[in-house]
Amino acid sequence: MAPRTPVVLGLVLLAAVAVATVHFWSVRPQAVRAPEPVAEEAAAPALPPDPLRSGARDQVPRPAAGEPPSGNGGNGSGQIVVDVSGEVHRPGVRRLPAGSRVADALEAAGGVRAGTDVTGLNRARVLVDGEQVAVGLPPGLPVTGTAGGTGVGSGSAGAAGGAGPSAPLSLNTATAEQLETLPGVGPVLAQHMIDYRTENNGFRSVDELRQVNGIGDRRFADLQPLVRP
Repeated sequence: MAPRTPVVLGLVLLAAVAVATVHFWSVRPQAVRAPEPVAEEAAAPALPPDPLRSGARDQVPRPAAGEPPSGNGGNGSGQIVVDVSGEVHRPGVRRLPAGSRVADALEAAGGVRAGTDVTGLNRARVLVDGEQVAVGLPPGLPVTGTAGGTGVGSGSAGAAGGAGPSAPLSLNTATAEQLETLPGVGPVLAQHMIDYRTENNGFRSVDELRQVNGIGDRRFADLQPLVRP
């Protein structure tokens, strides 16, 4: 055997051992790390808070007294017109959002004057279009009290809601001022009655009052014995 043969064989053997070691190292089993669980709060999309569950107040804006509701302007169906008179700071005709209450009408008129007795005034009652809210009128003056305490007088007239005219009033000849003496009739409702009379060539019967805008069953029952065609 040549002298270099053992050396060559030794180098070949070392190379084979090195290759075997690298192959064994590359195919050895390795530990796999389990993925971390995703937190439920991070995985779930952000949702808006539920005011009914959290106890928060409803943030839907409420129309202010005397202002038209959003999306309705002019004389749309979202408004009513009422006449506020008596012991308030700014009496007059006020436009309010439909569904407003007596308290809203008083606020739109600047509030009740100091010292006025409002014991019999139902400030939580829902208003209807064309009615009159009279506050603190002296006895003997007609006030509106037949629709749940609209008007308040300083005496018995406020509780009784006004006596109205002494004789039946003619719907076809009465002026606006005369119609306003009827219980529950203000300038707006009186004008509605005159407009209906003009458009339909007069009232043929008292029952036609039901067709006038602003007169419901309860108000018709109060007006029926006090008027005639």
